[in-house]
Amino acid sequence: MGEISIANRGKRGLIIAIDGPAGVGKSTVARLLALRLGYLYLDTGALYRAIAWKVHNAGIRPEDHLAVAALLPHTSLQMACGPEQSHVLLNGHDITGQLRTPEVTALASVVSAIPAVREWLLPVQRDIGAEGCIIAEGRDIGTRVFPEADIKFFLEADAEVRATRRHRELVAAGHAVHFDQTKRDLTGRDDRDRSRPVAPLIPAPDAERIDTSSMPVEEVVSHMMAAVAARS
Repeated sequence: MGEISIANRGKRGLIIAIDGPAGVGKSTVARLLALRLGYLYLDTGALYRAIAWKVHNAGIRPEDHLAVAALLPHTSLQMACGPEQSHVLLNGHDITGQLRTPEVTALASVVSAIPAVREWLLPVQRDIGAEGCIIAEGRDIGTRVFPEADIKFFLEADAEVRATRRHRELVAAGHAVHFDQTKRDLTGRDDRDRSRPVAPLIPAPDAERIDTSSMPVEEVVSHMMAAVAARS
């Protein structure tokens, strides 16, 4: 039977949801905001990437939903949520460093659209946030995972800016990827995330939308801190 255990859960407090497409700076601002507030940082995308990593290594085609779903009962995930990074262990092995390759990134978007995967991971995410004092970032945090989150943000940015940011990340990580390919991959991921039938990428009605195209990271975080202060 599949299981997930969570380490380092926080005490009761605010749940802050940060959603948006790739390349808008969600992870960066979420980590900084968690550090400023002393909250836990939950990278929900890492959970989907972990499943995608297992699918890839099992040699299963992501289009084969039944085969993907069959992996879940035999999957054990452990996630240690810290203020700066979440470490993911799959069946006892730390795979954190293998979750952001171009292959896993592309596959995660496909796998995350599979209803069985989303249903399997939904209670996991909610369990992590049950105690509050958490910054959760992803694509459906404010709409489906934590619809009653205390504060919601939806980050967006120009597609060219997002592709440039993503390409820099890949190059810095040692991946030889052409910019045009990075942009195509990002656009394809956007289309899949926005059109999937289960929990599509859309802003929550009560989310504050922030365009990060030309905003420095510190300015975005300061803006969020002000919103948190106003809520407290």
